[in-house]
Amino acid sequence: MDLNPYLETLRRDLEASAAPGGEDISRAAALLSGSLEAAARLSLLEALSDAAAEITTKLDNTSVEVRLRGRSADLVVTEGAPAAPPPPQPAADADTGDVARITLRLPEGLKSAVEQAASAEGISVNAWLVRAIGTAVHGGGSTSGTGRRGFGKRLTGFAQA
Repeated sequence: MDLNPYLETLRRDLEASAAPGGEDISRAAALLSGSLEAAARLSLLEALSDAAAEITTKLDNTSVEVRLRGRSADLVVTEGAPAAPPPPQPAADADTGDVARITLRLPEGLKSAVEQAASAEGISVNAWLVRAIGTAVHGGGSTSGTGRRGFGKRLTGFAQA
């Protein structure tokens, strides 16, 4: 699904709303619409993901997933009995039901591997990542000499691709 027509409609509407304000206001609206594109694209993807999850809960033995391909989203419908129920997720210490959003940048090869692993388990990439992170944080790691859970080595720094 190409999201560009929706984003272009939003851009045109914003610029049309600013037209009566004159050239400076129109120019500011054009700059603002360019800046808002990434946030609007993320909001559209989130809405598609929520819709796919809701549709999946209403269907028996069928799942709907949103898969990202470059800057477009593909809706994938998978029919059939689930292979095996996923293992229970580790409980969070202070699970209040609140959800926070983060941006995660992955190398393309790792992203593909995560998508394949999630698909093989019949769950969304988001659910797979939440479970993997929960397992890493709440179990499965070794305890270092400082008493903190970890994998024995710590790597910090900044990387740019």
